[in-house]
Amino acid sequence: MPLMTGPWVADGADTLIRIKAVPGASRDAVAGLLGDRLKVRVSAAPEGGKANKAICQLLSITMGCPVAIESGHRSPLKMIRAIGFSPTQVAEALGL
Repeated sequence: MPLMTGPWVADGADTLIRIKAVPGASRDAVAGLLGDRLKVRVSAAPEGGKANKAICQLLSITMGCPVAIESGHRSPLKMIRAIGFSPTQVAEALGL
């Protein structure tokens, strides 16, 4: 795994993104940077994988690329893989 110095880093043709998930929020939103992570709020509850599914759907729609949870399925600190997107494309798609 590559050394990460910020919220995202290239991994081949993909980008790994460290996020802080906030399930049970009032609305779904990418809330910006929180230290070395991207803060993602979803209204879905953290049960039965609902919040994870909502996070993937929100990020996929927002960035325009497929995403998958790489690690942290049961934790608010997750690693997300943006498939086929460079770190520059991720930053542009998120407006950061």
